Amino acid sequence: MLSYALIAIIVLCIVMSIRTLFIPNRIKGKKLSFENFIVLASIYLTVMVGFGLIYFLMESRGFQMLLEGAAIKSTTQLERLGTSLYFSAVTLFSVGYGDISPVGAGRLLAVAEALIGYTIPAAFVARTVIDRER
Repeated sequence: MLSYALIAIIVLCIVMSIRTLFIPNRIKGKKLSFENFIVLASIYLTVMVGFGLIYFLMESRGFQMLLEGAAIKSTTQLERLGTSLYFSAVTLFSVGYGDISPVGAGRLLAVAEALIGYTIPAAFVARTVIDRER
């Protein structure tokens, strides 16, 4: 039960992080700034760690989410956490390398994460352009 509560909290954190892209005046109107970089990096970090923890917690509850290649097998909890975070990062920033594959419900979660990963830059640019026009 605690795992499901943690997953709900993680999803809330991800949603609130992405929500910052849609709040007026959160992102400064300059094209490039250190503050904008920090905002974008924190959104990406929240989404990456959040999805990684969801993969990890679901696997801890007995749901198979990720299938590793034959040569690499995570055995300890720490290795599983590392694998989950790695898979999350690779899915968020690219299409993936193929060394770890999502299975079952992990496929749907990976698709949602990839979609978020592709839309964050577009939303960030749109938000910056809208703020500049004001």
